[in-house]
Amino acid sequence: MNRFDGKVALVTGAGQGIGAAVARALADHGAIVAATDLKNTERTLDVTDADAVERTVAEIEDELGPIDIVVNVAGILRPNKAIDMSTQDWKDTFAVNTDGVFHVSQAAARRMVPRNRGVIITVGSNATGVPRAQMAAYGASKAAATMFTRILGLEVAEHGIRCNIVSPGSTDTEMQRALWTEAGAQPVIDGDLAAHRVGIPLRRIADPADIADAVVFLASDQARHITMQNLYVDGGATLYA
Repeated sequence: MNRFDGKVALVTGAGQGIGAAVARALADHGAIVAATDLKNTERTLDVTDADAVERTVAEIEDELGPIDIVVNVAGILRPNKAIDMSTQDWKDTFAVNTDGVFHVSQAAARRMVPRNRGVIITVGSNATGVPRAQMAAYGASKAAATMFTRILGLEVAEHGIRCNIVSPGSTDTEMQRALWTEAGAQPVIDGDLAAHRVGIPLRRIADPADIADAVVFLASDQARHITMQNLYVDGGATLYA
């Protein structure tokens, strides 16, 4: 199925993990993908730099054509207790997870509006719906990006542009594995009552492809009447709180 035959897609954070899976999935469905990241991609992009984002978006449109799909995946995690977190870690987390979404979405939306078409999807987190210990900056930054995306969706809906969020739970990526102990994924699946963390009812860690499949659906015409929504892809881990 070539759902996106000839359409141009911009994916941030495409160097590994969920971003790489999203870029592959869109390409498999016929999209012309501009995969960007700080590393591991042909097109380097620092989403915290508004001027660099503007230049890159302009270059992509000049080289590949009008951008039809944007997927904001770039993100960082600096786990720490709120009272122990450094100001720099807080600022860095928001710079990527929130400011980056703003920069990329704004640059793309400004070009989509005159064309009266486009899709913007932000990869958020289920940590925006449930408090998680040592995730103050991450959860807060993702929550801000989530609400920004929904409000942007409201503002550009009259131009036929749809904006949605996909919120993964624990997913088998380098970021997730950095949090594991020697027991691997099992404690995440089982949950931890002492840490006030529910396990995963479906009894498995997500694969990046699970998240990419949700993105593909929301980017496609099958979701043409869906906007401003937040789709949790977490195996039920938040009990949809």
